[in-house]
Amino acid sequence: MSTRTAVTGMSAATALGLDTEEYWKAVLSGQHGIRELTRFDTAGHPAKLAGEITEFRAADHLPGRLLPQTDVSTQLALAVADWAIEDAALAPEKIRDYDMGVVTSNALGGFEFTHREFNKLWNHGPQSVSVYESFAWFYAVNTGQISIRHKMRGPGAALVGEQAGGLDAIGHARRTIRRGTPLVLTGGVDSAFDPWGWASQQAGGRVSTESDPHGAYLPFDERAAGYVPGEGGAILVLEELTAAMRRGAPRLHGEIVGYAATFDPKPGSGRPPGLKRAAELAIADAGLTPEAIDLVFADAAGLPQLDRAEADAINELFGRHKVPVAAPKASFGRLYSGGGPVDVLTALLSIRDDVVPPVTFPDSAQGFHGLDLVVGEPRSADVDTVLIQARGRWGFNSALVIRAFRA
Repeated sequence: MSTRTAVTGMSAATALGLDTEEYWKAVLSGQHGIRELTRFDTAGHPAKLAGEITEFRAADHLPGRLLPQTDVSTQLALAVADWAIEDAALAPEKIRDYDMGVVTSNALGGFEFTHREFNKLWNHGPQSVSVYESFAWFYAVNTGQISIRHKMRGPGAALVGEQAGGLDAIGHARRTIRRGTPLVLTGGVDSAFDPWGWASQQAGGRVSTESDPHGAYLPFDERAAGYVPGEGGAILVLEELTAAMRRGAPRLHGEIVGYAATFDPKPGSGRPPGLKRAAELAIADAGLTPEAIDLVFADAAGLPQLDRAEADAINELFGRHKVPVAAPKASFGRLYSGGGPVDVLTALLSIRDDVVPPVTFPDSAQGFHGLDLVVGEPRSADVDTVLIQARGRWGFNSALVIRAFRA
């Protein structure tokens, strides 16, 4: 088998939409999905803004038997996986079950489900706790439920790396295909918008407490004061290229051509963060040089120190103001394991349409640390090869390179 890995299907769910094209239209038109959280009363919480998905009703997309055994994050993951399979025109029942694998990432687990069951335990006793609590909270549950639903009995894995985990899942899926599995569903989805999950996110000290939805998450801006959490993510169908062509896949959105992961050194060691090294290794894995990269999707933490570190890495690798930088997540929030896969999907749309999505900032933007950050309006550009970066809390760094399909 060849070592080429094609993206044949993809879909996403974010605060900007549940459909790929709806999401893309919203991004390009500068729509904003950040607003005050409505899932519960946020009175007493310092942070109140979120990239909340308000239009998703699990009962409209999933069979009733799945609803009592799944957290909202798994319900989103199952629905998005269905949409990605539909986009790939894939009929899983026509493919040998052990030729299909599932590799996903999750960073937060089933917070809402677990919080509900804990309330039952505290108020009504252990006999009231759902038996599904045994797995509904777990980081691997999305991989398991997708595998079961579509009878995908090939290699399965779940990766945990906070915001970097979604790219790690895609990188591992590519590795799984290279080892002989023709098709792998991959990506990441997260949600934790119950009171317990919300408190846990704020406890990390990185969530913006600004009250203006348009000014709360300002990556690379001198006014940056944290990020806004979002929910959702993306699922991709990856296939070994010849297998995809053999089954007649109607679309080849692009190829995964490079991947790498690094870990930051111990604080105080004097050694630099590992993000630049991850990008260098991913570009080298693709057999390319930095000059071949047309666009960078930034991790865009929204915190001055982390933004400066990422800007330094980009500038050292490409030169100041030498490569366009995109950070569309500023409009729908930081999605943890879902963030990297959504960036990959968005990058594939950028390649398709030769356009760079903008960051929407209030009034005049400030700073950018020497980056060519695309702000305000979409930018027409020849986009063929894209680098996507992600960092997870406690030192995880991941980088992925994708490019347009070439026969």
